[in-house]
Amino acid sequence: MELVAKLDEYGKPAWIALMIAGFVIFWPIGLAVLAYLLWSGRMGCWKHGGPGRWHYERSERSQSWSGRRHRRAREASSGNSAFDEYREETLRRLEDEQKEFMDFLERLRHAKDKAEFDQFMEERRRRSEEPDAPDAPEGPAPQPQA
Repeated sequence: MELVAKLDEYGKPAWIALMIAGFVIFWPIGLAVLAYLLWSGRMGCWKHGGPGRWHYERSERSQSWSGRRHRRAREASSGNSAFDEYREETLRRLEDEQKEFMDFLERLRHAKDKAEFDQFMEERRRRSEEPDAPDAPEGPAPQPQA
């Protein structure tokens, strides 16, 4: 069962690749791998009552690198309480600055959207206020005959 343990290390993509390769080589092999995956609960979450173990591993991997780094930095103690307090305060300050900056960017986007919308409405208003040209043909007006 070393193969099973090795494939479990790589996760669902490895199992899916093995199943596809089995179908390509000889279809009963692919079918046997599919049956094993369904029977063992590796492909479905109905046996486990929720998402499988790979779901949680994937969601942890999808977190941002900096978020994980900050979380590890907060969990780890340097042994120096003064430094730990300084680090916590610095991280908190940086997170506050990041939040303020994101709020600032959001206000800029909103202001730009509002300016573009106001310009659109002004152009629309101008078009509707322009008097329609009379149905007279273009060119010189006809002269009365005497």
